Formats: sequence, structure tokens, C-alpha cells
Amino acid sequence: MKLFIPDRAYIDPKSLEYDVGKFAKEQLEKLNIPIIESKKVSIEGKSPSENYAKAKKTIYLTVNKEKKLRPCSPSADYQFSLSSSCPGHCEYCYLQTTQGEKPFMRVFVNIYEIIDVIQEHIDKNLPNITTFECGSITDPVALEHLTGNLKRCIEFFGNSEKGRLRVITKFDNVDSFLDINHNKHTKFRFSINTKYIINKFEHNTASFEERMRAACKIASSGYPIGFIIAPIMIYNNWKYDYNELFNELKSQLGSHKEEITFELIQHRFTATAKELILTRFPKTELDLNEETRQLKWGPYGKFKYVYPKEQSSEIKDYISDIIQKNFSNSRIEYFT
Repeated sequence: MKLFIPDRAYIDPKSLEYDVGKFAKEQLEKLNIPIIESKKVSIEGKSPSENYAKAKKTIYLTVNKEKKLRPCSPSADYQFSLSSSCPGHCEYCYLQTTQGEKPFMRVFVNIYEIIDVIQEHIDKNLPNITTFECGSITDPVALEHLTGNLKRCIEFFGNSEKGRLRVITKFDNVDSFLDINHNKHTKFRFSINTKYIINKFEHNTASFEERMRAACKIASSGYPIGFIIAPIMIYNNWKYDYNELFNELKSQLGSHKEEITFELIQHRFTATAKELILTRFPKTELDLNEETRQLKWGPYGKFKYVYPKEQSSEIKDYISDIIQKNFSNSRIEYFT
């Protein structure tokens, strides 16, 4: 797919004290993107949906001063951020409730300070290996062409004896990562789903075919790879479509001998997320019927609506069976 190009960029003047900030500004100038130096971002739409759409085309170069990283179970020990929000317009996204009504993209330019914080967490956990997730509140691949920050992180972890990185993406601009001496210390996981779900709900992201080509490139470059199947939805012909998904995945990666991991996440939503989704996507065809779901207490202090136990078990058993039949080198990390 085409690289993401913002409509407007705000730059915190402090970010220009960093080399990455200067580099990112140069890239934006080459693209003739309007630039405003300011410590605030101003987005004034005529409606909540317009605010959302405008925010998704706005970036803000700034710094990340986070010193204590948050846990990231079950994916990794900790999470850190190279940016926040992403160019994708996934209707179901769990970030609907955490990014505010104007989810513009904060792009952090103080990469070496971020790496210093990562190293501190590695040192505190010695002699154990410490794992880090960098895609919890963003898609780091989607914005890579503006900063090169993810490449720097992969290089850092490639030289780290006790640090490991996990990357998650729905985008396909991976060529800048193919020649890095990563030492298998960075694991790429591609978020995939049935073509119906991708085409219906995952707007402004790479297509299924584009993600497959990117995954094959990454696998051929020796990275550990995995796939996040999320959100798994029940709809007409869902079993047929998921079976087709894994058949196509096998045809693309059937010769891959290394382990392939899978993370399985059923569709869920909170009452707050539902309200925002219906505001931003008034014509959505997402199944947000609370009466057909059951409540589950979430790790961040909110109830979420998930499939009832019988349907949840059916999803887990069916998807797990397909994976095991198609990939003898597979490992399912979790189902939630």
C-alpha cells in the first residue's frame, strides 16, 4: 500500500533539539506537508466523525518522557511507545476509548532516551531476559518512513543480550528492516483476519495479500514471526472464511521451518467504546449487541462484552484445530 502521508504536521519546538526531530521535519518538508511549530494541536471539525477523520491525518512531533514502563501481559513484560495512535481506521479498535475524541498521532523523536529507559528495565531484571512490546498504542511500522525509529530499536535489541522486542503491524512497508543484523531478537507479528473483516472494518490498512507478502519478506530475512488473529468474529460463513485464511497462510508460508506463533483474540467491546464507534462510524455493521454477549472484567478496570462461554469455546477450539492441522511448527501463545 502507499505510505501514509499526513495532511498537517505540528512540531513541538523542543523536538527539534533531537536529530530524529530534524530528520522527520526534513521528510515532511520534502512532502510539502504544512508544518506548524506549536506545543498544542488544534483540530476543529464540525462533528465528532470529522474530528476523528481530521485527527487521523494529523501528526505531532514531540518527546516521550515516560520513565516507568507499563506491564503488557500476555504479550510481553513491558510496553513502550515510539508513537501513539495510527493511520488505520479500524472500526473495532480498542484504542477508541484511550486516544480521545481527536486521536492524532504523536510521534516521539527522543529515541535514544527511550532506549535508555528500556535498558534500565533490562538491567533491573537481570539475569533474566526481558521482553518489550512496541505496538500497544500504535502501529510502529505505519510511521516508520517518517523517523526510522523502529529500525534503530531493532538494531539496539539485536545487540542486546537480555532484551527482546515484539512488533505488531497491519502495514507492509517493511523493506527497511530486511538487512538489519537483528540476531533473531525482534519478533514480527502480523495482525491478520478474514478478507471479509479486513475489507469491512480495517480501513486504511494493508490488504490481506499485502500483509502476506510483507510477512514472507520478514520470514525470509530470518526474523521470528507470528500472527495475531484479531478480532475473531462470528458471522455468516465465519468458519469457512477462517479456514480459507489459514489455507492461504499455509500456501504462502508452508515451507517455513521455524516456529510460527499465533495469538487469538475474540471480538470484544466496552460500553464506552460502543458509544464512540457508533458516533464515528454511524453506518458500522459491527455486531455490538450487548444482549448476545456476556460481561467480563477487564484488566484496566472496565467491563467488556465478549462472546458467551459456549461460543467463545467454539471459537477457540475451531481456530486452534485449523492452526494445528495446517502448521506442525505452530504454537498458540494464548486465547482471550
